[in-house]
Amino acid sequence: MESSSQDRNLPASERKLKKARDDGQVARSRDLSNLAVLGGGGFTLLLLAPTMFEHIRTQVGVQLLFDAQVLKDPMIMISRLGAMAGVGLGASVLFAVVVSVIAVIGAVATGGWVASLKPIMPDFSRLNPLSGFGRLFTKDKATEVLKMSFIAGMILWIGFGYLSAGMETLGALVLQPSGQALGVLGDWVAQGVALMLLVLLVVAMVDVPLQNFLHKSRMKMSHQEMKQETKESDGNPQMKGRLRQRQRDIAQGNSVQAVPKADFVLMNPTHYAVALRYDDQTMAAPRLVAKGADLLAFKIRDLAKEHNIPVLQSPVLARALYAHAELDQDIPASLYTAVAQVLAYIYRLKAAMRGDAPMPQEAPVPFVPPELDPLSNVLAAQAL
Repeated sequence: MESSSQDRNLPASERKLKKARDDGQVARSRDLSNLAVLGGGGFTLLLLAPTMFEHIRTQVGVQLLFDAQVLKDPMIMISRLGAMAGVGLGASVLFAVVVSVIAVIGAVATGGWVASLKPIMPDFSRLNPLSGFGRLFTKDKATEVLKMSFIAGMILWIGFGYLSAGMETLGALVLQPSGQALGVLGDWVAQGVALMLLVLLVVAMVDVPLQNFLHKSRMKMSHQEMKQETKESDGNPQMKGRLRQRQRDIAQGNSVQAVPKADFVLMNPTHYAVALRYDDQTMAAPRLVAKGADLLAFKIRDLAKEHNIPVLQSPVLARALYAHAELDQDIPASLYTAVAQVLAYIYRLKAAMRGDAPMPQEAPVPFVPPELDPLSNVLAAQAL
């Protein structure tokens, strides 16, 4: 069941924001884009106008020049027309390039650059009149209507006041020379456009953080969505458990290669086998170098016999080490005493095999705390 908008009160996760960006869903401010196009276009016109007017005036003067040579060769008029068209086309292209660059910068300024074709792909669900009618009453549309009403009201108010204040000046232009009148008229129009752009600037300064807020509001997630995303990100717990078990099995299988380095091997005797090594010069405690169960346990035993490594039967200690000791790690401190008893026996056994000491008696039966024996825990659970 999809969560309603009232349930979405958690901030969007990085994964959802990234997916939305990949789909082309980012915060965009139309007012900032409009300001960039209109303001950039107006500023570009102010910069290019003197040069463009100078070229146009020169070309018009050339076009209106007639002499005997022009009358003899009408193609001269065609070349003049081409030159004037080239000037106009060059000015138009330059203006279009500058405004396009400014428009792209204005669009990217809010949500950043997004390389996605999904927003321009056909979406036939938008043709559904019912869903379109429903979108008319959303929070975003209400905000857009209020914003457009404010812009229209401000422009009408400022425009009416500016026109009212300038009517007397405009009326006086008819009494002035045309050159001077055109200059005054141009300044008057530029000031009016600047006032309109000032309104757009104020609106854009409010709209940019507003669009960011609305975008984050649309991206909010419910508790159920957050749980589902966490499950998808971390993976199914059962699958993770099986994966970890498989990784442990692989690690145990690879650890068999370390058996020749072990000092002794303890067995269950049929289900578990662990190989330990201790070097008092480099190790703080005995270390587990290999362990395995069932067939792997027999493989550890056979490999130990091939390399003349002592193999002892100590079911409780073997089970405890298999359950609580990790590969290539020191054994748990709670098993130090038990393993020390076995090590002392191994040292005496090796000394006897070298002929330096008598053969030791039967192998010790080290004490292992019952809570460390997996079999004791199972029997206790069954008794309950």
